[in-house]
Order: sequence, then C-alpha cells, then structure tokens
Amino acid sequence: MKPAQIFHQYIWIINTLKAYRKLTLEEISRKWQEDEVADGNPLSRSSFNRHRDAILSMFGVVIECEPRSYKYYICNPEVVNDDSIERWLFSTLTVHGVLADSAAVKERFVLENVPAGLEYLETIITAIKTDRRIRLGYRKFGKEGYVKTVCPYALKLFHQRWYLLARNDEDQMRIYAFDRMTMAEMTSETFEMPDGFSPQTYFSEYFGVLADETPMAHVVVRAHKWMPNYLRTLPLHHSQRELASTEHYTDFSYDIRPTSDFIGELLRHADGIEVLEPLELRQKVEHLLNEMLKRYH
Repeated sequence: MKPAQIFHQYIWIINTLKAYRKLTLEEISRKWQEDEVADGNPLSRSSFNRHRDAILSMFGVVIECEPRSYKYYICNPEVVNDDSIERWLFSTLTVHGVLADSAAVKERFVLENVPAGLEYLETIITAIKTDRRIRLGYRKFGKEGYVKTVCPYALKLFHQRWYLLARNDEDQMRIYAFDRMTMAEMTSETFEMPDGFSPQTYFSEYFGVLADETPMAHVVVRAHKWMPNYLRTLPLHHSQRELASTEHYTDFSYDIRPTSDFIGELLRHADGIEVLEPLELRQKVEHLLNEMLKRYH
C-alpha cells in the first residue's frame, strides 16, 4: 500500500472519532466501508490496532477503549488543536488527502505559492536530528552574501515561509529565512543543545519570527466591524484575552513583545483594529499610518 493511502486511513480514523466522539469497532468498520476508505473492505481488529499504534507514534493521538461499552475514543484531543508539529502534520496530511481525492476539479483550487529554499529542508532537518553544524550561505535583500557555520536549533513556519533558528559563531541567536539561503551543507562538526531549551518557549513572547530585545508590553486593542469575530476564531497570540464587548466594538489584550512582525499584523488589519495601550505603541502605529498616507497625498 502506498504511504499516501496509509496516511489517508490514519486521518480518517482520527477525524471520525473527533466527529462521533465514541464508537465501537463495529461502528467504525461500518463507517469505514460506507466511506470506501479501503475500496469498501471491512476494517479488521488487527489492522485497527496497528493503525492505533501508528497514529500514536506519528501524531501523539491516544485512542483508548472504554472497558464496559467497548467504545473507542480520543483521550487527548487537544494534541490536534495546539501549535505542535503533530498538529501541523495532521492538518497538512488532511488537506493533502482532500486535494488528492479532488484531482478531477483541481483547476478550481487557487493555492499560495511556496517560496524558494525548500531544497535545503531535508539537509537542515537531518542536521537538527543529529546535532550537526551547518555551513550556511545567506544573502539578505540589498546586501552582500556571506557564508557562516551555525548550530541549527529549530525550524519555524510563518506566513508560508520556513525559517531556521540557529546560534552563530558569535554565540548569537539568529533567524535565517529559507528563501534567502544560497547553500546549506551539513558538516562533520557536532554541537550540544542547551539543557531545557524549548523553541516554543523561545518564541512564546513574540508574534512571528523576529525575536529581538523589544520589551514586554501589555497591549490593548479595540476591534471594530467584523474584527471581533475574526480575532475570536483566529487569535493573534496565545495570550489574547477578551476584556469587554459592546454593540460596536470589543477590546482584546495581549502580553507580548510588540516587534515589527506584530505591528505589521496590526497594520494589516488597520481598518478594523485600533491600538489603545500602551501609548508608545499607539503613537508608533499612528506615525506609520501617517507616513503611509503621505504617499497618497
């Protein structure tokens, strides 16, 4: 069986248990046949148990069985709802399966372009897995290119672009965009990751990939028009809290380092978001908006 078919079966089991919460093996097998997951063939207990083990290994999803009802359920559904690599992989494979089943109407799908640099992904992932240093060729916009040897710590996907978080020879943490890379070669040199280092913790106080010395701030914004519902369904940051709501607007707060990535996101929704606090951030956004307006005068 092709890997794509196996992944499709894993995703089907997860989505079915998410939708129906608890099902016996007989109920799962009946729906399996109705949806023709395996060309209408039933799902045997041995195959289901193998799939359970694979789903746990790949996605971290634990499928348990109630001893009295013999119904199966996902006992940690939060795994496919957080920002983990398992959630991203689950989402990606789900979309891949849906698109693969819809090849007949592929001309009616409009997708985003993926920027350059993905040819380095496998090399960098291998270096991360083996704690090997990388010779990295890099060229920023409008500047001369250079080659550095870096210690690859983590990868981050942001706005359809891959970024590498690495420590350079000057013992500084830096972000490298894949589409600015000119080469990536794994060396024979190894490095040691700091004890307890967590990429999730490293980025937790930021929006996006820029992680500089911008001080922490308690940011309050007022969302107008459609923005309150937009922010409720797609929070800008994990610290987002809803403070107050009226017929015309809703106030949200964030405990975050307001870097240029975060400010750029606020400006992207400028017609629906107003910065209330802190005053310095409000004035900075106002200045940027005024500079933008000058180009139209």
